[in-house]
Amino acid sequence: MLPVPEAIRRVERESPRLAAEEVSLRDARGRVLAADVVADTDLPPFDRALMDGYAVHAADTHDAPANLRVVGEAAAGRGWRGRVGAGEAVRIMTGAPLPTGADAVEQVEQTRETEDGARVLVERACEPGQFISRRATEVTRGETILRAGERVTPAMLAALASFGYARVRVARRPRVAVLATGSELVRVEETPGADSLRDSNTYSLAAYAGAAGADAEALPFAADDEGLLRELIAEAADRSDALVLSGGVSMGVYDFTKSALRALGAEIFFERVSLRPGKPTVFARLANARGTLVFGLPGNPVSVSVTFNLFARTALLAMQGATETRLAEHRAVLARDAKGSVERASYLPATVSTDDAGRLLAEPLKWQGSSDFVAFTRATALVVVPEGARRIEAGEVVTVLRLPE
Repeated sequence: MLPVPEAIRRVERESPRLAAEEVSLRDARGRVLAADVVADTDLPPFDRALMDGYAVHAADTHDAPANLRVVGEAAAGRGWRGRVGAGEAVRIMTGAPLPTGADAVEQVEQTRETEDGARVLVERACEPGQFISRRATEVTRGETILRAGERVTPAMLAALASFGYARVRVARRPRVAVLATGSELVRVEETPGADSLRDSNTYSLAAYAGAAGADAEALPFAADDEGLLRELIAEAADRSDALVLSGGVSMGVYDFTKSALRALGAEIFFERVSLRPGKPTVFARLANARGTLVFGLPGNPVSVSVTFNLFARTALLAMQGATETRLAEHRAVLARDAKGSVERASYLPATVSTDDAGRLLAEPLKWQGSSDFVAFTRATALVVVPEGARRIEAGEVVTVLRLPE
């Protein structure tokens, strides 16, 4: 069996980079940048006031209180174009350009203006540079603000807009087809019979793929029929960069995924991973024109979630050239005992929190195995129990992988 880290490396190595495209700024959220973002202006673009108050010569206030003549007003988007002379002040608003000649701003709470607005009493001495944000102290024109490979967040949209990126160069979204297999499956709106289950994997897989930046197509689930499965895979692969199947990857009589892939001439990179849950995970590439990647995941819902986030998610992000393709890894203190396996590494669903001392705590969920999808709904991370470790006791430090969303 292939260790999980090596399986992930193979996925990264075999995942092709997709072409870049331009999208409107409104459509850029969640996309992976395909080019660096460079500032086309300084920030601030001018010396600006950090407070509402008065722009003054600091030297005029050293013997405060100072009685100064008000000669103008500067507001955001409407600066004052004169020059502040000795004994003068300009009424100024937050964000407004600092008038020429002034070297400090005193906040309005420390001043008293006459009723006619002609003079102002500055009651406290000012220091040069007080309440001023100097030009280019945040960003210098030509500076790289965001790097290719970063996923665009809502906060990044503000930066892109500020530097004139009405169009943003990003990686094309991977096209992913999701296919659940199994004759026991019925549609979600149906009432299952004694030997049936509602199809749930299609919905979670499509959502996981979408969260990884893909355009996901949910296919009708397939019965346990190798010929039919082969046809569905071939048809979906013609329009997909990746195909994610759930079920049919074990060693049972009705597990046809691997035989269907071999019949289609697929190159299989691995078919068993040293992982609990998720040992019979398949990763392959079809011999079609697109070189479609295929992930055959186990059918149990928790196994589906674990293996998708370890392997398929990595591939989808690698296709987009993302800088971070793997689940975020942290070290945490185990809040209660975690059971492992002698034969395989265990990736156990858990919640994470921070205690009063600021330590990250990981608490494995109480669950009944890889079919217990209800318990898994509370999981925010996976606790990694290395192969050969039967148990890790509470209080020990462990590796945790953060689950997306």
